Amino acid sequence: MLTLTGEAAAHWRTLVAHQRPEWPSPAELGDVMDHLATLLPLVTPPECDTLTARLAQAAEGKAFLLQGGDCAERFDRLSTQTIHGKLRLLQRMAVILTYAAAVPVITVGRMAGQYAKPRSRPTETVGGRTLPAYRGDAVNGIGFSRAERRPDPARLLRMYDASRHTLDVLRAFARGGADLRQLHKDNEDFVSCSPAGERYAELAGRIGQALSFSDACGGDPLRTTEVFASHEGLLLDYEAALTRYDPRSGRGYAGSGHLLWIGDRTRQLDGAHVAFFATIDNPIAVKLGPTTTPEQALALIDRLDPDRRPGRLTFVVRMGAHRVRDLLPELVEKVTALGAPVVWVCDPMHGNTFEAPSGHKTRRFDDILAEVAGFFEVHEALGTHAGGLHVELTGEEVTECVGGGAGLGFDDLHRSYESACDPRLNGGQALDLAFLVAEMFNPRTTGAGAPDAVVNAAAWGAGHGSPSVSFDA
Repeated sequence: MLTLTGEAAAHWRTLVAHQRPEWPSPAELGDVMDHLATLLPLVTPPECDTLTARLAQAAEGKAFLLQGGDCAERFDRLSTQTIHGKLRLLQRMAVILTYAAAVPVITVGRMAGQYAKPRSRPTETVGGRTLPAYRGDAVNGIGFSRAERRPDPARLLRMYDASRHTLDVLRAFARGGADLRQLHKDNEDFVSCSPAGERYAELAGRIGQALSFSDACGGDPLRTTEVFASHEGLLLDYEAALTRYDPRSGRGYAGSGHLLWIGDRTRQLDGAHVAFFATIDNPIAVKLGPTTTPEQALALIDRLDPDRRPGRLTFVVRMGAHRVRDLLPELVEKVTALGAPVVWVCDPMHGNTFEAPSGHKTRRFDDILAEVAGFFEVHEALGTHAGGLHVELTGEEVTECVGGGAGLGFDDLHRSYESACDPRLNGGQALDLAFLVAEMFNPRTTGAGAPDAVVNAAAWGAGHGSPSVSFDA
């Protein structure tokens, strides 16, 4: 593929790129960008097009997106084991949600590029000393020293290498497939040990019956999986350096990940991020916080999806548990009236963050669940489709969010608080969420007819597994 060039591709450089790091050496940054431009892209156009097709189904209510992973990936936490842990957790959640929704679940990891973070303040003060804020391992170090906090363009090369390693693990994982029976067995073990397990036991039993039904039909749906990678496209210099033209179609694709999103802090209509994202053909998303107006949402659609292509654009709403029922309906109504086929996804994490008495940033599990419930209720009332969940989580047993089946409290936060930025659900809390969200789907889909969902989802994955599981660059 050819490097993306031309007047349209360069227009974003004339605009303000909010949250852009203050790189101390433009020459050093230029050298790194030149080197990145010679490297192979990490994902391919066919993979991105496959995800677009999947998301088009979610826009119609015929699929459901499950997107999750770390708030911010860390170079020193990168390992095959941690990648497997997150993927395994997402797949276990997907088994539950596939059964409940009676549609295929699209699994997208928030990984292989989630190394940069926007910040509400450019500096951080500790003990009377003020230094640049930590902006993710792609930019600077988390250690509180002047040397660590200096933005370093060489870190962008480390991000590329780390992302490539993660995608290699995803490729191997996808080739090996997923055994739904083993995933279900893991979920049954969770139910038997969870303090809230009694509530989930009936649903878990019905899932087991559905798998038996599938086996009896002679299908072996359980060895094929699709996993895609996503991250916030915050660092436009990096994204542009890895963007290429596909000679077969003449379209430009960001080669850093299958799905990129614009954050709530960088979605300015006259900003560089919107202008850049308009030039790439990947499926893209935009985070919409509580200050988003219907007029802004409609303008974003016109800028980013003028052709109204199903699966192209996802809106990830992050309103907060106490505001989602008031703020979301008008957005959905106006977008629906426009006829735009966006995918509506709930991010129940970012609008519910607060500071615990200990000073830890945390989130209440009940608030997370309440925002998801409000999101589902709004779409049910309007007759539109709740298209997915976007959740910060980890397969490790961290203690960063309070509540959930295990009843973590403020006094537990210090035991295993490892996030570099925002608090994540641990494995038990993530499975709690999946089981409870399963109850929000139409009860008809979690009853006797649900075995068809397992068969249909299996056939969907088996019939479309070729381009999206290869990860060949």
